[in-house]
Amino acid sequence: MFQVFLYSSSLPFGGFSGYTVMPVLRIHGYALAVSFCLIIFIAASQRTDPSEVNALIEIKKSLIDTDNNLKNWNKGDPCAANWTGVWCFDKKLDDGNFHVREIYLMTMNLSGSLSPQLGQLSHLEILDFMWNNLTGTIPKEIGNIRSLKLLLLNGNKLSGSLPDELGQLSNLNRFQVDENQLSGPIPESFANMTNVKHLHLNNNSFSGELPSTLSKLSNLMHLLVDNNNLSGHLPPEYSMLDGLAILQLDNNNFSGSEIPSAYANLTRLVKLSLRNCSLQGAIPDFSSIPKLTYLDLSWNQITGPIPSNKVADSMTTFDLSNNRLSGSIPHFLYPHLQKLSLANNLLSGSISANIWLNMSFSANDKLTIDLQNNSFSDVLGNLNPPENVTLRLSGNPVCNNSNIQSIGQYCGPEADKAAQDSTNSTVCPVQSCPVDFFYEYAPSSPVPCFCAAPLRIGYRLKSPSFSYFAPYRTSFEDYITRSLDLDLYQLSIDSVAWEEGPRLRMYLKLFPSYNDSRSNMFNESEVRRIKGIYSSWHFPRTDFFGPCELLNFTLLGPYANLNIDSEKKNNSLGIKIAAGIAAAASALAISAIIIFLISRRNMKYQKIFRKRMSTNVSIKIDGMKTFTYKELAIATNKFNISTKVGQGGYGNVYKGILSDETFVAVKRAEKGSLQGQKEFLTEIELLSRLHHRNLVSLIGYCNEGEQMLVYEFMPNGTLRDWISGKSRKTKGSLNFSMRLRIAMGAAKGILYLHTEANPPIFHRDIKASNILLDSKFTAKVADFGLSRLVLDLDEEGTAPKYVSTVVKGTPVSLLKEIKE
Repeated sequence: MFQVFLYSSSLPFGGFSGYTVMPVLRIHGYALAVSFCLIIFIAASQRTDPSEVNALIEIKKSLIDTDNNLKNWNKGDPCAANWTGVWCFDKKLDDGNFHVREIYLMTMNLSGSLSPQLGQLSHLEILDFMWNNLTGTIPKEIGNIRSLKLLLLNGNKLSGSLPDELGQLSNLNRFQVDENQLSGPIPESFANMTNVKHLHLNNNSFSGELPSTLSKLSNLMHLLVDNNNLSGHLPPEYSMLDGLAILQLDNNNFSGSEIPSAYANLTRLVKLSLRNCSLQGAIPDFSSIPKLTYLDLSWNQITGPIPSNKVADSMTTFDLSNNRLSGSIPHFLYPHLQKLSLANNLLSGSISANIWLNMSFSANDKLTIDLQNNSFSDVLGNLNPPENVTLRLSGNPVCNNSNIQSIGQYCGPEADKAAQDSTNSTVCPVQSCPVDFFYEYAPSSPVPCFCAAPLRIGYRLKSPSFSYFAPYRTSFEDYITRSLDLDLYQLSIDSVAWEEGPRLRMYLKLFPSYNDSRSNMFNESEVRRIKGIYSSWHFPRTDFFGPCELLNFTLLGPYANLNIDSEKKNNSLGIKIAAGIAAAASALAISAIIIFLISRRNMKYQKIFRKRMSTNVSIKIDGMKTFTYKELAIATNKFNISTKVGQGGYGNVYKGILSDETFVAVKRAEKGSLQGQKEFLTEIELLSRLHHRNLVSLIGYCNEGEQMLVYEFMPNGTLRDWISGKSRKTKGSLNFSMRLRIAMGAAKGILYLHTEANPPIFHRDIKASNILLDSKFTAKVADFGLSRLVLDLDEEGTAPKYVSTVVKGTPVSLLKEIKE
């Protein structure tokens, strides 16, 4: 049996300082004593309610965490050790324990199922699993969490029915299960959610009738149940929902149902959308609703005339297309109107130019008037709408009237005339801002060419009350910045796109203040504050922009290593945590001595182990993002053949889309091309030094089982594609000015490689197919064809067997050795 010798020493462990130990102990006896100490120390540091600790452990067991985001969920105490996504109350409650208050696990690529043990978190206020890949059913035990205020499960693959027990959540403010695969009826018990303001059940497969008992939800503001399989009648009782601002029920099957005339009593209604619901009957008179802005009753079987009483002046969207309406067009005078669609009805009579004559258009305003496929026979007034107006008249008898001047241009296919959203085009010096994936110029900064690292946020308006964003862009920017306590110049809307719904998806960039001491990036507390506002919905209410949702809040570049879950709530809590950590450290120190003494007997095995582990080289490369195999597999649809854009001696190249919607080119090494890990990481370290606006940027790499490089994607392909005519049929041609700019850009990139790179590099393979073009036709030099979507033709015009992706640059420092 082992014997362990403890030589005379002083052990300064807490209250045992100065105590001298000099016996010879058998290992099992000493281990028993140490185990007893460990129990005491762990008990002293235990802070979270034991039942909640067990619940969290069970919750993790039911999840599949491929990205290892929850790796610290078995280390220490949940509240003391700041488990990822777990937030606790900053004080002990009456039972003498700390309790979990919030769980934020959105966009963590989690799969698996939701554990019934969630019901053990009896003090939980926020449960957020948005935008993962969870399957299975929603546990009925969640209904036991009476303290719950936000239940956010949208954007998963949950199935089954909604448990009746969820109706017990009387303190719930927001319930989101949209974009799942849920089915069955909407429970009658939901009428007991007396504090709920937002019910988002859209994009599932719910069936049955809408419960009339939901009319008891006196605080309800937004009811979104579109894109389901609901049937039956529209409950007239919903007219009792005094605070209802958005009612969106599109794409259901209320066959034979009429729109209840009592809905005219919804005096706070801003948006009513009942598109494609198989509705019949007449349109109620909604003129008594003062703030109605968006009315969509299209694709139904509604009959009768359009009500002559004018709806609110705030109207932006009036869509009654694809019904069976008859009669003439009432006198429309809406100063903010963006869309009037009456196409595909049985309307007749005259068209009045007054629809647009009394509107005063700004540069960003747009009005689409779609009157196609009716029986209009005449036009009253001057048929000469301004440039901001798109008028569509095809399929009407008036198009056959040769006496009406210019009628022909409105009777054929019409393109929208309104200007698109413009962006700031300030020209700044190329080298004054770090040219990589994470730093850029703040476009609206009062300081010219202010360079900083923005926070990138995916955001979506789920039910906006307008059809065209440009006129409201400024007010939206003001709304967002005021809500975040930022200046207007700190927000840049990077892209805006309409999605089915209609919903408006956008990507926001938030820039730090140029007045801060660390002005090129937000500090950790600011990042935590901003994310807290987004994830907790602490935005002021706005019914016009509608309910919003956070799609992603990915920390990239200089923010990648921030742990925004680690903030301690107050000083007293910090002291308690420090005490617990000190106790645990003492226990660990005692254990470490035992392990060290035992390990002396097994030294040769440790040497063998270290020798094996030394082959697994890891290098920290600044500015390079490390991707997991799972991330890149998802980005490329599991390296599907449809995403393949090139092939070479090194391996295949795939087009991918990252979680933040960034397009990338993924270069995947084949087995025969694998390098040693040290050589692979050394090559990446070399490439990471190359930063120039006229070079294709390396974003990151993967060294997890496979070797992959991730580059920015170049959507306009190669210069050779353009000058050889490949792109002319679909994209046009390059004029002389563009060719000159491309040539200058390529020259600057090559000059940088030859004279400014560290170390300098001779390209050795300069040709048109290695000059790539981004979305703005900026030339970027590459030594491989990453962004080509078709094979190159050789000099004889025939296709080669593969696309070359071999790196052919040579460090200048090696030229002497090569010559020798």
